[in-house]
Amino acid sequence: MIKLTYSPEIQEAMQNGLPIVALESTIITHGMPFPHNLETARLVEAEVRNSGAVPATIAVLNGDLHIGLSDASLTELAEATDVAKLSRADLAACIAQGKTGSTTVAATMIAAKAAGIQVFATGGIGGVHRGAEDSFDVSADLQELAQTDVIVVAAGVKAILDLPKTWEVLETLGVPVIAFGQDELPAFWSSKSQYLAPLRMDTARDIANAAKIRQAMKIPGGHLICNPIPTDAEITQEIIGPIIEKALQEAQDQNIQGKAVTPFLLGRIYELTDGRSLTSNIALVLNNARLASELAKAML
Repeated sequence: MIKLTYSPEIQEAMQNGLPIVALESTIITHGMPFPHNLETARLVEAEVRNSGAVPATIAVLNGDLHIGLSDASLTELAEATDVAKLSRADLAACIAQGKTGSTTVAATMIAAKAAGIQVFATGGIGGVHRGAEDSFDVSADLQELAQTDVIVVAAGVKAILDLPKTWEVLETLGVPVIAFGQDELPAFWSSKSQYLAPLRMDTARDIANAAKIRQAMKIPGGHLICNPIPTDAEITQEIIGPIIEKALQEAQDQNIQGKAVTPFLLGRIYELTDGRSLTSNIALVLNNARLASELAKAML
């Protein structure tokens, strides 16, 4: 078994049987500019603590897989400029080579499962990229949800992706996709979309019970909980849609490919919305942290 490096806070939480919420680190290194990334990381951790759980930000630092980061490590990661973006394919290689990397949804799920953490809060998951019928660009997050038993709380799929194809793939993979408190699936910056949710649940207790039953039935995989962004922080699809299309066209014109696509698009959307997308992003992550904390408590 791989050695995990636990922060003192996480060690104490595990010894005392406290609820723990896993947090990814890619949002710190590739999702937001400095110093917004560090401020957001601290805010999200504080939100988890204020909601009665313990935050475990996950990252690889100099070859060590950390479950929970000190504030000094958070700062170091937020200021770093050469950090690998880790998914299932390259997590082990980064550790083996003693390098530093931030964890995507897939890598965070793997680490959380290894540490015995059942709930993970993120912003939005990866999915099927637009044009995937030609590029075959599909995030490893989807396969991870199909095989790793962790509850993932997100504001849906990142809106820069092909939403209907992503939902179809998740259905094919047998991943429970649950909209929290509404019938429509949220679309990241927007609280609603034109897509009806396969499942709806209105309480953390119901979601936790469903996860426990699935575990008892030995059905592999996790749950995707689609938690809509608060309406006072959302950017409606009528506004954000054309902006996304413009950013996608620029990415295509500049031949941006692979793992560079998402950071490029998020950066351009930030510029094209005069920073409003970042404000919304922070609001939805905090909202997800609150729900994830309730779920972590309900899973005990």
